[in-house]
Amino acid sequence: MRTLTKLSQAPEAAPAQAPDTAPAQAVEATPEVAPESARVREEQRGRIQGDGPLARDTASGAMPAHLRQGGAGSARAHESAVKHVTGRAAYIDDLKAPADCLHLALGLSPVAYGRLTRLDLEKVRAMPGVVDVVSITEVPGHTDIGPVFPGDPIFVEDEISYVGQVLFAVAAESHRAAREAIQAAVVEIDEQPASLDPVAAAERGEVVRPTHVQQSGDWEGALAEAAHVVESEQFVGGQEHFYLEGQACLVTPTEDEGVVVHTSNQHPSETQKLVAEVLGIPFHAVTVEMRRMGGGFGGKETQASPWACIAALVARRTGRAARIRLPRAEDMRVTGKRHPFHNRYRLGVDARGVLLGGEITVIGDCGYSPDLSEAIVDRAMFHSDNAYSLGAARVTGHRARTHTASNTAFRGFGGPQGMMVIEAAMDDIARRIGEDPLTIRKRNLYREGRNVTHYGQTVEQIALLHELVERLERSSDYWARRRAITEFNAGSPIVRKGLALTPVKFGISFTAKHLNQAGALLHVYADGSVMINHGGTEMGQGLHTKICQVVARELGLDLETVRITATRTDKVPNTSPTAASSGADLNGQAARDACVRLKERLFDFASEHFGAELGGLDREGMRLEAGHLVAGVGESERRIPWGELVQAAYLSRISLSEKGFYATPLIHYDRETGKGRPFYYYAHGAAVAEVSVDTLSGEYQVDRVDILHDVGDSLNPAIDLGQVEGGFIQGVGWLTSEELKWNDAGRLISDGPATYKIPTYGDLPPVFNVALLEGHPNSMASIYRSKAVGEPPFMLGMSVWSALRDALASLADYREAPRLDTPATPERVLLAAEALRSRHNPWPLATDTGDA
Repeated sequence: MRTLTKLSQAPEAAPAQAPDTAPAQAVEATPEVAPESARVREEQRGRIQGDGPLARDTASGAMPAHLRQGGAGSARAHESAVKHVTGRAAYIDDLKAPADCLHLALGLSPVAYGRLTRLDLEKVRAMPGVVDVVSITEVPGHTDIGPVFPGDPIFVEDEISYVGQVLFAVAAESHRAAREAIQAAVVEIDEQPASLDPVAAAERGEVVRPTHVQQSGDWEGALAEAAHVVESEQFVGGQEHFYLEGQACLVTPTEDEGVVVHTSNQHPSETQKLVAEVLGIPFHAVTVEMRRMGGGFGGKETQASPWACIAALVARRTGRAARIRLPRAEDMRVTGKRHPFHNRYRLGVDARGVLLGGEITVIGDCGYSPDLSEAIVDRAMFHSDNAYSLGAARVTGHRARTHTASNTAFRGFGGPQGMMVIEAAMDDIARRIGEDPLTIRKRNLYREGRNVTHYGQTVEQIALLHELVERLERSSDYWARRRAITEFNAGSPIVRKGLALTPVKFGISFTAKHLNQAGALLHVYADGSVMINHGGTEMGQGLHTKICQVVARELGLDLETVRITATRTDKVPNTSPTAASSGADLNGQAARDACVRLKERLFDFASEHFGAELGGLDREGMRLEAGHLVAGVGESERRIPWGELVQAAYLSRISLSEKGFYATPLIHYDRETGKGRPFYYYAHGAAVAEVSVDTLSGEYQVDRVDILHDVGDSLNPAIDLGQVEGGFIQGVGWLTSEELKWNDAGRLISDGPATYKIPTYGDLPPVFNVALLEGHPNSMASIYRSKAVGEPPFMLGMSVWSALRDALASLADYREAPRLDTPATPERVLLAAEALRSRHNPWPLATDTGDA
């Protein structure tokens, strides 16, 4: 059964046992959960309709006007939900193109490393249907399209750096003709041994960017004084984005030597810049439009641009529209993934398992070029503490170069890989000390006197973090289940159960300071309808819905009155990518700024225009609510309908258009010292996962999950719940089933759904309780005191990985936490189980009579 309830309405659980007196190991077979009640079903219906318990004013019982109207704070359906389910939502490949549109296909390198000694394309040009063939020699402008640092050639000129690197592109009358023509190319390559081991590469100094270090206190002294020192290493696998809509774009030439680019893209302004530089034209000659993506997850932040650049090159050379759509296997081979990481740690703790300090090293496998690896490995370093005070610590980050596709942004942006270090350490410390892992985790949470990170930022709302963990501990019956599971495992030689509660503390902001800005453009038309445009992009996460809700709330209108347009670089320029969980924070504030500016103008106008007619209006107390301009209170209250106000303003030549802008305050980071405040605030969450493991096959299932997540004052509880659920499942996939495999020649062999396994509906836990933490608005001045929800829930999936380690630890009587690299496939789980048995219990099936 799957339930989604507010924590405040969940059945009251038995009081939690004090963590320091709780049994070191405990467990239970999951208790039965009562069927979902009519009250809960009614509440969920209310969430979606915007009139449920979440929408009510707790003091008066009345619903605030902005919630009745669907403004920010109410639970409303996605603005394109009906279009999604009816097939009317247009994606790039649905767009109608001119009849003479050309279709592109790519010629790719078959080797991982070498020198291109010959590229003869004459036979390709002569193939039926071929109109144009382009390679590095046909590029009029820049040939390097590295998004931040150089290193990403649009086509290979000499050195080949990975299997799938683009050598040339063919434009033909049909997609089939273009793909068939590729086969006629004559390609000669001097193949050389490829570097595929990031650890060895880092040791040789083969890096895409310099090593970075963050340090706080005397970490060597902390290790020397520690009662216990735990050390280990782990491999954290990468992840394919596997967006439903692959990389695609449609480019049409314009009459003024420019292009219009329709692209599935998280960063339209960057694509505008790179297309302009490749073509050698000004930025204003390139317009990039993006209405919606069929998923992005970071895979379209930088790596959507190359295909737009290639199509734009063909469009300008031929004067015809050009379309490119990568087949799934090709998409997976030519684009980067989540960075695999090799992590090491050596940490000192006192007799109670409290961290004193130590050292952590993370090695990110960056692929062949920098792409975004500088910031990704930085974020892994920032989050190597997760929710715990490291004490005196040194954190070192290496950015290894290997001959694979350049790895790139993926939901969490390095943060999840960094958190895996300390979560592994928490389990290891617990087994060393002989305490329950939750007890050790709670002792090490940031707290008064220990609330400054290793990079110098003060962690605020530490009481919230403790309360969140403790409330979930109670509501999930953690200690009762722990005792039951321990008892179950004692009598079950084959199937073992595991339980784990893991917290999340995730920093919100781009760590590149200049990206923390956003713009918006607001239009009010003479009939009172409203159009909003902003620089963020919609990839299914509900950003456009939330922005419309912000505008509706600020202008006091029904949500249906507000409409959003496609993201376009000619409407809002110089935008930041929709990434770093900051889409609603940045663009919501920019949209609100535009509304506030327009309201001030309308209030000034109304005070003068309607003042004499209505016997004076209270300018200071003016507000927009329920479709009216309202001035005064009580008997002196005056109400002017929104439509009447807008008509009067238009006839009086008052501008009904406004732009808004927002830049995140306070944030800074000094790379020289490794200190600063890179994040505006932190979002928190916690998850409890219970698993059952067949220790003779390695197969397992997730039996139950309980999640409590902090979104501050939610902009849209329905969408935020969906983000928490989806993020968690995607995180579980990363840590359990999604395995990337390359052969010895550097070719990706897990290049489709037959060999790369994302979670499906059947992988949902039978009991899946998800709740948003209420009553804790953001302590910082975010949009309506909400918190970002895009990336933080992803890391809740660590609870499943930790629960698997807990189940395996029972094979060693909870005296050892096994090393379990990720993804924790059944094969890896089986090997870990066999390793534990060989050391602790070589005859697991022995009977009481001594038979073996």
